[in-house]
Formats: sequence, C-alpha cells, structure tokens
Amino acid sequence: MTSRQMRAVRMFLRLAYQPRMNTAGRAHARMAEPKGSSRPPAAVRRRHEVSTRRVEGFDCHTVAPRGRRAERAAVYLHGGAYISEIARQHWTLISRLADAGVRVEVPIYGLAPQHTYREAYRFLTAVYTQLLADVDPSAVTVAGDSAGGGLALGLAQTLGAAGLPQPGRLVLLSPWLDLTLSNPELPAAQARDPWLSLVGLREVGPAWAGGDDPTDPRLSPLNGPLTGLGPMDVYVGTHELCLPDVLLLQQRAARAGASPQVTICDGAVHVYPLVPAPEGRSAAKEIVRTISG
Repeated sequence: MTSRQMRAVRMFLRLAYQPRMNTAGRAHARMAEPKGSSRPPAAVRRRHEVSTRRVEGFDCHTVAPRGRRAERAAVYLHGGAYISEIARQHWTLISRLADAGVRVEVPIYGLAPQHTYREAYRFLTAVYTQLLADVDPSAVTVAGDSAGGGLALGLAQTLGAAGLPQPGRLVLLSPWLDLTLSNPELPAAQARDPWLSLVGLREVGPAWAGGDDPTDPRLSPLNGPLTGLGPMDVYVGTHELCLPDVLLLQQRAARAGASPQVTICDGAVHVYPLVPAPEGRSAAKEIVRTISG
C-alpha cells in the first residue's frame, strides 16, 4: 500500500513542480535561469572529508569518510534534466554513502544549454580514470538518478572503447534512457506522473544533444550495448515517465542475456529513493547497503 507521505508528495509535486516545465515556453525559461550552486553543503563539509579539484575544466568534489580509508568508492551523477544543478536530496544520499564508508566522487558536469554531452563524457571518463588509480574497479559503483542515471549507463557503455574496465556495479534511479521520448507508452505514463512533463523534456533534450542525433547511445543509452556491463540495479516508481523505458531496458537486456535487478515501487514518484517517504527511505537504505557492501 502506498504510504500517506508518498501520496502527499505526489500532490505537492503536481501543484508546485509540474507547472514549471509543462509548456515549451516554461522549459526554455527554466533553461535560461542562472544555475544553482554546486558547492557541498556546510553539513556535508563538517561531517566528512571534502575536497574539490578541477578536471577537464569542471569541478569534481570528493566526499570521503572522516578519519578512515575508504575501501569502496562511487561516482554519483546527479539528475536535473541536464539543466539543473545538484540538489539537497542528492547530497543527503551522498552523505549517507560516506557515513557507510564509501568514498564518493561527485562530478559537476556542465549543464545545457551552455554545455552538452560531449564535454560531459570527456570529463566523466577522466574522473573515472583518476579514481581507478586509487581503487580497484571491482570496488567502484557508478550511480546516478534521472538524467544522471542515463548518463551513468551511457558512461559504462563507452568504457570499453576507452580501454577502461567496467565498474563493479551500476545503480540507476529512475534513469532517463531515451532522449527522444518516443516510447508509445509514455502518454499513459504522463497521466500518472505528477512531476515530469513530456512537453518540457522534449525541449531540453535537444539542447543537451547540441545538434547531434538524439538516438546516439551516449544520449539514449537504451540503444547501447547491455552486455559486458557490471551488475545493474534499477529503481523506478509506477507514477513516473521513466517506467516504460525501464521496462523496455529490462526486456532488451533479457534478450541480450543480461539480467538487471529492477525494483518497481507501487505508487512511487520519479527518483523515489530521494523522497522523504517510507518507500524512499527503505530504497535509500538498500542502495547504501549495496554500494558499501
């Protein structure tokens, strides 16, 4: 049964957030807004060892357990439709991972429309390469939510061509898997989603593609190889646009002989493990246990 808190979250999102991207004009206005701060919050800096370095012209924050060496590591790629900066909810999960003994690399990739996926892949590949100098790839998880979840899968699919080993695990929260948003099941999913808007996302996607073919697997990893990757955990709710493509990912992976672990939470919204509801807290606990394990 869906919790009262999750139902309240759905109502709040429909009233406060969905209108912000439900027309083409509003989507372009959102893209034109100044980007927020990517600096780790003071509470995170007090609680953990935090450092920042420049890689390929972008900031990468390292959040590590204070006073002990981390045996496991994660690269966390935040969501935000490729146009919004990292948010408090992302830092909460990152802090919980550090509490559990995980070193977390937080690459602050450039956002559309000022930047595109081309710069992001160069940057993220460099961050991952640097991490492997300190941590065995089997102890690394590449994780992300929403747009960051799609980027995480796309990155993993390009590592072989870059001569790099796969991470030990992928963890994807409501990943945006197809920039074209062409799945025929999406209109029905839109009716249930209190947050995301097909109209708005179809405006911001081309900005992230920078004029390139949106079916390119680096933009739509649903079209990329699904074998040769590490174990993959995917979390998705029933009340969100990402569900149809996650189900398609599961089907295509099965045909290719792979078997991602897909958790579908009844009644839950987009990126529900980041939501302050019992379903979200339970999923976040499982994610931390898996990555730190």
